[in-house]
Amino acid sequence: MTVTTDDSTLRTTLAQAELAPLVPAVAQLTGDYGLLREDLRPDPLLVLEPEGGLTEDQLAEIRELLLNALTKWRDAGSPPTPPPTDEQLHQLMAYLITDDALVAEYFPVLTEELAMNGQDLRAPQWHKRDVAPDTDFTVAIVGAGMSGLLVAHRLNQAGVPFVIFDKNADVGGTWFENQYPGCRVDVANHLYSYSFAQWGWPQHFSDQGALLNYFRRCADELGIRPHIRFNTEVESVTFDEDSQTWQVHTKTQDGTTQTETFQAAISAVGQLNRPHMPEIEGIDDFEGTSFHSSRWDHTTDLHGKRVAVIGTGASAAQLIPIVAEQASHLTVFQRTANWLFDTPEYHDDLPEGHAWLLDNIPSYAQWSRLWLFWRTHEGLLPAARVDPDWDQPTEVSVSPMNEMVRELLTDYLKTQFADHPDLLDKVIPDYPPIAKRILRDNGIWVKTLTRDNVDLITEPIDRITPTGIRTTDGKDHDVDVIVYGTGFHASKFLTPMRVTGRGGADLHERWAGDARAYLGVTVPDFPNLFCLYGPNTNIVINGSITYFSECGTDYIVACIRALLEGGYKTLDIRHDVHDAFNERVDAENQQMAWGVSTVNSWYKNAHGRVAQNWPFSMLEYWQRTRAPDPDDYDWR
Repeated sequence: MTVTTDDSTLRTTLAQAELAPLVPAVAQLTGDYGLLREDLRPDPLLVLEPEGGLTEDQLAEIRELLLNALTKWRDAGSPPTPPPTDEQLHQLMAYLITDDALVAEYFPVLTEELAMNGQDLRAPQWHKRDVAPDTDFTVAIVGAGMSGLLVAHRLNQAGVPFVIFDKNADVGGTWFENQYPGCRVDVANHLYSYSFAQWGWPQHFSDQGALLNYFRRCADELGIRPHIRFNTEVESVTFDEDSQTWQVHTKTQDGTTQTETFQAAISAVGQLNRPHMPEIEGIDDFEGTSFHSSRWDHTTDLHGKRVAVIGTGASAAQLIPIVAEQASHLTVFQRTANWLFDTPEYHDDLPEGHAWLLDNIPSYAQWSRLWLFWRTHEGLLPAARVDPDWDQPTEVSVSPMNEMVRELLTDYLKTQFADHPDLLDKVIPDYPPIAKRILRDNGIWVKTLTRDNVDLITEPIDRITPTGIRTTDGKDHDVDVIVYGTGFHASKFLTPMRVTGRGGADLHERWAGDARAYLGVTVPDFPNLFCLYGPNTNIVINGSITYFSECGTDYIVACIRALLEGGYKTLDIRHDVHDAFNERVDAENQQMAWGVSTVNSWYKNAHGRVAQNWPFSMLEYWQRTRAPDPDDYDWR
C-alpha cells in the first residue's frame, strides 16, 4: 500500500473523516502507537454521541496528529508494518473502548468482528472430507435471504452438501420482496453486512437496491448461486423415523411437485416475510386500488391521486415522504406514534473523504466497522431494562435511564415540531422508549407531515368503504388508493410451511401461535431441524441481526460437525433444557420495556408473550453459540 496524496488533500480528507476509528487504523498502518493517547480517547459515557463525545479541541488535535503521522509515513515511502500482536491489538481496541477489562472480556468477539487483514475467523476449522468422508449428509436450506446465503457459505466452506429452496426468482429475501419507494436499511450498512464480505457501500444507510445487489454479489462471488432452486416453495418438511431423515416436499411455479431426502433442514425464512393485512371491516369493499407495502403495485401511478397510507411503522415511515411528493393528497392513518432517532446522515452518500479512507487506509474499514459494532453491540439495552424501584408508571418510562432517553427523544420531537403545535401532541408517543422499534429521522418526518397536501389522522378507523376510509368520528376520507403499511405476521414462524417431527408432532400445533426454540435454533422432537432468525432472536436496540445470524450459523455448523464426528444421525434438544431456557427468556423479557408496556407491537404474539426479542447481551448469545453442549441433546 502506497500513499502519494499531498498534504492539502490529506487535510481535507481528515476534515471529512470519522476520527475515532481512524486513530487505531493509522496507528496500525504506521506503527505509531503513540497516537493512542489516553487524553484523546472517546468518552465511554458518550459512546453513542458523534465521535464518542470527543470535543472540537480534541478532534482538531487528533487531525494534526494523524496528518503528521500519515505524511511522515508517506515521505518514508509507505513502509509496510507487521500485523499487530495480540498485545498491540488489545492496545488498539482499548483506545476505542477505554476499559481494559471490557476489552479482555470481549476480545475474542471483537477480534472476529475486526476480521483483520481479511481473516475470516468464523470460518469452519474443519472439512467433511476429514471428519466423515463416507457419510451421506446433505442439508436443505429454506430461503435465500441474508441468513440462508450465510449458512450456505459456511456449509460450503466445511464441504457439507446443501440445496437452497426459495419461492422467489432471485436471492435477497426481504430485500427482494420489499420494493416500496424509500425502502432502505435502518442499521448502518457496514454492520448490516457479513463480517467476511465488507465491500463498498454508497451511503451510510443504503437503499433496497444497494442491499439487493450486495446479496446478489455474495451469491455469485461466494459460489452459492448454483446451489439455489428459485421459484420453488417448500410446502412441507416431514421427519421420517425409519431413515432418520427429513422429507422435503416442494412445489415449483409451474405446479411441479417433488419430494427429496435430506439429513438436516434449516429454516432461513425470517420473521418479517409474510404481509399482515389488518382486520378492518369492509376491507374487500374498496373499489379503488389497494396493496400492502411489501407487495408494491408498480403499475399504479400515484401522481395526482388521493392516497391513504394505513400505518406509520418502519416501512410506512420510509414510503410516506415519497408518496407525499407524488399524490395530490395524502392521508396518513396513525394508530401509534413513533419515537425517532436524530440521524442527519440517514439519506446521505458517504463523504468523499470517508470513501477515500476506506479505499486507501488499510484496516480503516475494519476499525470503522468495529467502532460501529461497539457503539451498538449493547447500545441502549440497559435503558430498556425495568428498574423495580422506579416510581413512574411503566407506560411513561421504566427506569431513570429510560426516562433520560425519553426526555432526549421528546426534546427532538419538540424541536422538530416547534412551529406546529397542532401536530406535536399527535407525534409524541405515550409509551416508554424502546418498547417499540425507534425509527431513524433526518427531519423528513416533520417536512412531510407539514406539507399542504398531507393530513395526519389519529382517529381510529371504523371501516373501509367503497370509496375510502371511515373513522370512528363518522368522517369519510375518500381516496383513490390505499397502501397498507401494516407490517408482517412476525409471530407466525415458518409459515405457511408444514413441519412434522418425531412421532407425527406438528410444529404449528405444538406452538399454537406461541413459538419457542432453544437459542432460537432447535425445537424438541424435531431432530436436525434448525432455525435462523427463529423465536426470541430479534434484537431491538443493540447491534445488527446479521451478527445474530452469524452466531446462529456458527452453532448450526458446529452441531453438524458434532453429528458427523460422533457418527450420529440426529440430535434432538432435550425438553427440560429447552423449557428451562425459555422460562429464563420469558422472565427477562418481562423485565424489559417491551415486556411490561401495553403498547401494540409486533414483538408480542397473540398470547401477549414476547416471542421475538432476545433480552440478554449480544456477548451472551455469542458465548452460547460457540458449540453445542452435548448434554443438552439426545443423540441417536
